Amino acid sequence: MSAEMQARIARMTVPFEGTMREAMQAVDRGALGLALLVSPASGRFMGVVTDGDLRRALLEGKGLEAPVSRICRPNPTVGRVGMSAEQLASLFSEAIRILPILDDDERVVDLGVMDRRMRLPVAEPTVGERELQYVNECVLTGWISSGGKFVSRFEEMFAAFCASRYAVATSNGTTALHLALLALGIGPGDEVIVPTLTFIATANAVVYTGAVPVFADSEAETWNIAPSAIEAAITARTKAIIPVHLYGHPADMAAILDLAKRHGLAVIEDAAEAHGARYQGKPVGSIGDAGVFSFFGNKIVTTGEGGMLVTDDAEIADRARLLRDHGMRPERRYWHTVLGYNYRLTNLQAAVGVAQMEKIESILKAKRDIAALYRSGLSGIAGLTLPPERDGAENVFWLYTVLVDEEEFGMGRDELMKALAAHEVETRPVFYPVHTQPIYQTGQSLPVAEGISRRGLSLPSAANMLAGDVERVCAVIRGAARGGR
Repeated sequence: MSAEMQARIARMTVPFEGTMREAMQAVDRGALGLALLVSPASGRFMGVVTDGDLRRALLEGKGLEAPVSRICRPNPTVGRVGMSAEQLASLFSEAIRILPILDDDERVVDLGVMDRRMRLPVAEPTVGERELQYVNECVLTGWISSGGKFVSRFEEMFAAFCASRYAVATSNGTTALHLALLALGIGPGDEVIVPTLTFIATANAVVYTGAVPVFADSEAETWNIAPSAIEAAITARTKAIIPVHLYGHPADMAAILDLAKRHGLAVIEDAAEAHGARYQGKPVGSIGDAGVFSFFGNKIVTTGEGGMLVTDDAEIADRARLLRDHGMRPERRYWHTVLGYNYRLTNLQAAVGVAQMEKIESILKAKRDIAALYRSGLSGIAGLTLPPERDGAENVFWLYTVLVDEEEFGMGRDELMKALAAHEVETRPVFYPVHTQPIYQTGQSLPVAEGISRRGLSLPSAANMLAGDVERVCAVIRGAARGGR
């Protein structure tokens, strides 16, 4: 048994006399969906409890301090030391994916994991007991809508994290971007320069204001919007630039801010994918006039759905808060002076966000550790370009994304995705350039972005991945490369 497996068994183990809270923590630590119950005196295996067992017990009214032994599954299917691979394989089923393997003293000494049933997702949230605790507090106190202490607490924590004076929580990242544009006075007749290589919401938010998105090509090195392309796109109608910190790598903000200053343009950072990334030591989101973030379920910080606008400008923050809540004056309830929106975040969602922010540094460290493992496992493969990290930039590797050159690698991006899928490894293609989308087709040729889009795919990047998970992905890619490196 490997040291990694020993450590995982230890993380998953709970005393038979322990509580449901302890079992939930063990499920979270082990990341396999179950906890192992053992006798504290002898270490003897007593049974298992799954995350589903725990959820059902909570719904039935059992508290977090209830004995986990009350919901234990006694006499589960187990393997034994000395069993052949065929014997162990025969014990697996659709319902049994994890198999405790016991020695003659009834102690868990290994785990059988049905790899072909263990699908590696591109991303999944890092949530656990603290998120449940805070959400439970909202439910028990009745503060489940947009009022409640967690919204303001989340805003304060996120503002501090971004080194910004103000933070305004919103219902999602797109609404945060819409509010930022409106707060800066962007509207009909204006143009806003955006990268074509981004999720479509970046352009959509511009259209919501009545303004026109103008698409710019990418840098080959960082895949972000190219300052030279921005400069070429500026006209008398240009009012703002929205650089996107794509896949967690900061855009060239020094060059972008220089352009903005020379032409009198606002800068809104789309940092939806880049929580914690830094540019020349500064957190992204705090560098332009405003920054926006997404807390969708696949993001580094999640609230399920949710967003945040950060800024150092009090007028922008105040305007965004006004527009977020139907345009209702804060000093006079039900008095509306402007057309506003219902873009509020709920206290329930903010409670999850607060729990996420309490462990954000460990999440960011895990993301960089996973990136380092990928870099080690994939370096030197001809035809495979690994994600960038320019000097002065700190990439948070939201999704570990690579480019595949068909001629050198030996197969194209789509073929590699199929090869990985055959091994239960989920991947995701890089975004289609927005200027090629049916609703935005401009007839432009933006070759750098188009080439990155054709060749790029994102690999599993969840913060709870283990070294063995990364090696599994790397092994498939090495095997698929020309010559099976």
